[in-house]
Amino acid sequence: MGDQQQPQQQPVPRPVPEPTPHPGPEGDLTPTLVGRLRAGDSAAGELMERLYRRDLTRFCAGYLGAVEQAEDAVQDVFCKVLAAETVPDSFRAWIYRIARNRCLDLLRGRARRRDDQSLPSENPVADELTGQLTRLVRKELHSRLRQIVAGLPASQREILRLRYVEGLSRQEIAGVLEIPESIVKSRLFEGLERLRQHTSLMSSD
Repeated sequence: MGDQQQPQQQPVPRPVPEPTPHPGPEGDLTPTLVGRLRAGDSAAGELMERLYRRDLTRFCAGYLGAVEQAEDAVQDVFCKVLAAETVPDSFRAWIYRIARNRCLDLLRGRARRRDDQSLPSENPVADELTGQLTRLVRKELHSRLRQIVAGLPASQREILRLRYVEGLSRQEIAGVLEIPESIVKSRLFEGLERLRQHTSLMSSD
């Protein structure tokens, strides 16, 4: 008898990869920064600017819509940090919370002067997110992804942005937004699931 032909194996679908958040801006220097701030080191402000100015400016611009206003807001944040009597160990979450609250204050001030001013819950972050989610989609479908991200609830968009644009951990996000970490995990999961529902966007590379 001849050899029996073995049934051909079907290819196993490759799972959709979850985006990997980029490393935080502080590397190994944040403990050094915290220690120097606590010690009242006058040069600590220069280290803080080198570690955080660029990322915080981008972060604030996502709320305020203009780089110039974001730069002013970041300067206010640095002044507040340097004037603080205590510096927490969770420095990155702390400084992002200060920046977010400063942006919210500025937006509320705008709203009082102009009724049609959008608050951050309506502020689009899709363009920023797609920069970090590029490897998940074919280049020609980026505009569709931006539409989908823009259609997510504001609470999910903000958490996706903090996780995948700013690279904050779930624990840090909970500190920034002052909500339980379990809610962060839930909203992050729901947001990613909403993106995964649009399987035509996912790259098979």
